[in-house]
Amino acid sequence: MESKDIAELAFDALRERKTRSILTIVMVVVGSSLMVSISGLTGGFTQFTEKQFSALAPNVLFISSAQPLERSSGGFGIGGGGPPASPKVVLTSVVANNIKNLPSVAEALPNYQGQLTLESKGKSIPIRVFAFDPQKMYVIVPNAEFDEGSVLVSNDPSFLLLAENVARPPGEDFDLAVLGQAVQAKYSFVDESGQQKVNSRSFVVKSILKVTGNPTVDTAGIITLDAANSLMNKGNRYDGIVVTAKSVDLVDEVESEIRALYGNDIGITSAQFILKTIKEFISGITSFMLSIAVVALLVGAVGIITTLYTSVMERTREIGTMKAIGAQSGDVLSLFLSEAIMIGVIGATVGIVVGIGGGFVLTAAMTGGGEGPSMTAVFFPQDLAMIWFLSVGLSALAGFYPAMKASKMPPIVALRRE
Repeated sequence: MESKDIAELAFDALRERKTRSILTIVMVVVGSSLMVSISGLTGGFTQFTEKQFSALAPNVLFISSAQPLERSSGGFGIGGGGPPASPKVVLTSVVANNIKNLPSVAEALPNYQGQLTLESKGKSIPIRVFAFDPQKMYVIVPNAEFDEGSVLVSNDPSFLLLAENVARPPGEDFDLAVLGQAVQAKYSFVDESGQQKVNSRSFVVKSILKVTGNPTVDTAGIITLDAANSLMNKGNRYDGIVVTAKSVDLVDEVESEIRALYGNDIGITSAQFILKTIKEFISGITSFMLSIAVVALLVGAVGIITTLYTSVMERTREIGTMKAIGAQSGDVLSLFLSEAIMIGVIGATVGIVVGIGGGFVLTAAMTGGGEGPSMTAVFFPQDLAMIWFLSVGLSALAGFYPAMKASKMPPIVALRRE
């Protein structure tokens, strides 16, 4: 029998058993579409993460005080009964200067962090505040852009930079602040006697930062170091130091130099390390989700085996007749394998289309159509091709046993079967 004849017979056989064939194809569609959607989500989330971190210079490291695991009351570990121990290394100007003088370091920018309440135009909102030298903004956020008229000054205690999303809250019909406007900032704390206190200070909005894609600075305010030190009672103890290497290739060298000074008594994190960690997390979640999709695809393969095996039993006399008029075992084998492959081809093709659509729908649902950076599914041709061939190959493999059983059936036995 010619290949064309075998294909026509296989298609007719599937059409005659329409309901059963459709249900089997749906099983393949479910498995392949799940794999495609997950692949698109993974690609989209990875691209989104890389885009977010591109707002940070790749040669940046973040220094923090390393908190010891033991308690100060006697070293019972994290579960001990005493109060938390003090950091082993307190970040002061001395530490910042020591780091800045290292051979591979370009900049060492100390910073304070805190939560303030901003009052403006009769409204009050909490905002995250970072304090560092405003003129070094491009060191931390290379793609920073500002509203026209914005200025960056280092020694102005009234200086306040607001992110666009803070100055002009998304979805609101009002501006919290405009350039040149005075605002009131309040800092709440508990003093040594245990009483609630509030420090207050006036600032002038002198710069508005356009959306950068960096979620940290896109929802924050920035003030000078001296202003933060007095307003938030920092006592000249920095919350962190942003260190930039002289080049991306020297990031590991900078970490080694800092470790040589302070060992493990200081915390060091790089933008590259954060991105690598996130990618590893995404990879782990993706592997788990893909395993679920593969199980669904295997269920589809079982459905193919069941469908074709039942078909062999129902078409025993047909097989006997074919062999009696000259069909070879190879022809029968090819016929049933063709049915399995057709199921796989149709299911995989439809599954890819459904999966692509599902990927875009899922990412749109996750983004929620809100303001700010959005994520979209990303599909790579090589991944789609791999899923397609996997689905078709698995379908052909599933159909092999029923096809072999049909091809080995003796014609006399087949013709005697009622």
